[in-house]
Amino acid sequence: MNGNQNRPGTSARSPAAANLQRLLLAALLLAALALPAAAQDTGGKAWTDLAAAQTEANRQAGARQVPAHALPVPKEGVSPQQQAVIAGTYVPYWNADPKNAAEWKDFVDKAAAPVLAALPAIREKLGVTSEPITIAGVKAYVLQPRVVPAANLGRVLLHIHGGGYVLSPGEAGTREAVMMAAYGGFRVISVDYRMPPDAPYPAAMDDVMAVYRELIKTTDPKRMAVFGTSTGGGMALALVLRIKDEKLPQPAAMAPGTPWADLAEVGDTYFTHEFADNVLVSWKGWLGRAARLYANGRDMKDPQLSPIYGDFHDLPPAILTSGTRDLFLSNTVRVHRKLRQAGVEALLQVFEGQSHAQYYADPFGPETIDYHSEVARFFDAHLAQ
Repeated sequence: MNGNQNRPGTSARSPAAANLQRLLLAALLLAALALPAAAQDTGGKAWTDLAAAQTEANRQAGARQVPAHALPVPKEGVSPQQQAVIAGTYVPYWNADPKNAAEWKDFVDKAAAPVLAALPAIREKLGVTSEPITIAGVKAYVLQPRVVPAANLGRVLLHIHGGGYVLSPGEAGTREAVMMAAYGGFRVISVDYRMPPDAPYPAAMDDVMAVYRELIKTTDPKRMAVFGTSTGGGMALALVLRIKDEKLPQPAAMAPGTPWADLAEVGDTYFTHEFADNVLVSWKGWLGRAARLYANGRDMKDPQLSPIYGDFHDLPPAILTSGTRDLFLSNTVRVHRKLRQAGVEALLQVFEGQSHAQYYADPFGPETIDYHSEVARFFDAHLAQ
């Protein structure tokens, strides 16, 4: 039986009539979208036609159909420095597609070069020192202000850098740690974990876990916190899950910033923010390729790869951060809700207009200072002195 027969006022349509309606709808949409945004805002015929076309396109329940449109740079509640960041063009390598180990390494080196060139001046201006060390056989860096506040002398932050499991090797991975040392006044240990193509999963997690085991031999975990952004945020979550599995004492708090909590393309904003985020742009670019390289054939729902699928009970208090255009906003929201459902204290802050990890894009901008100050206050409230 035709389903339309059960609905009053409907009748079966021939395939030709249905095709004609689809063509007319497409023409209507194209005509509306061809007009400038200003014309669509007048409330006149252009808007009326667009509204009618969208209503028709979404008459059936299911995937939402949306028209092409421009996103203006937000101005209210956003500093001029951050407005410039939001208005920026796409990261040039967002769709990179390395085909072999040599091409991946060349990609990594080219992405790291401008970061390494800028770091000395950032450290100098912020008054932060950097010292390479080895902990439990793992390379790391110690970042700290020239004068550590008395309240933080016995405290240590463990930093896990981001970069899609492939980017930011060596000192290039310390940029976020430099800012946390400066604005938070903490001594920070930043782990230079092994990465693909030479060392896929579980090498990175093994390195971070080895450093944590060594640190708690000399530092009370109640005086420790773990933080990181993007991949670093996902690894921070995977770390506390592994700490729980190994029945070791947990750090006092954590700050998984816009965490890559689900390696697969799962979550609403992977789709709603695709091409709106000017940093990651799309999972289908280099990001998804890096995910597959790191997973190395392993099921991406393994909680050590995608910690959103782990058991969040008895994890440390957390502060999470994202932006309204962040491709990983859904990752962040899903983690926050799952932590709360597990009874874990968790705060969520979302910055206006920001794409992925732009809360520290400008090392000296107001939003960068605001972000690190919020995290520092959270840590100060939870870490023992």
